[in-house]
Amino acid sequence: MSDFATSPAPADVVRRQYLASAAGDLDALRATLAPDVEWTEMAGFPLAGTYRTPEGVTADVMEKLAAEWESWTAHDDTYVVDGENVVVLARYTAVNKATRKPIDVRVAHHFTVRGGAIVRFEQFTDTALVLAAMTA
Repeated sequence: MSDFATSPAPADVVRRQYLASAAGDLDALRATLAPDVEWTEMAGFPLAGTYRTPEGVTADVMEKLAAEWESWTAHDDTYVVDGENVVVLARYTAVNKATRKPIDVRVAHHFTVRGGAIVRFEQFTDTALVLAAMTA
């Protein structure tokens, strides 16, 4: 049995992604993503769109969130696993740097994991609450 740090099990790969994100460890986060990853931020979200490549995801999503928000964190709490599909119920918390308004919003993430790497991600969240915190 492999240990958590190297386990290719879909839930373990996804959990490593959350831990890396929370720690701000972009190298470790990129290591969980497939070279051809498709990462989709929900329509209506400030970074809406689909991003590709591990470098694209970290530069165009993670680094931009860090630039606009203090302590942006996705707190994962419930995992539902069906083969290569992992749905995570979580919560975003952060404080917008421009408005100083906090968020605490529920989110669902759908990951597809193949060969020990995340190949697809899709976000579902209340975008209105996020946008409200960005408005003065």
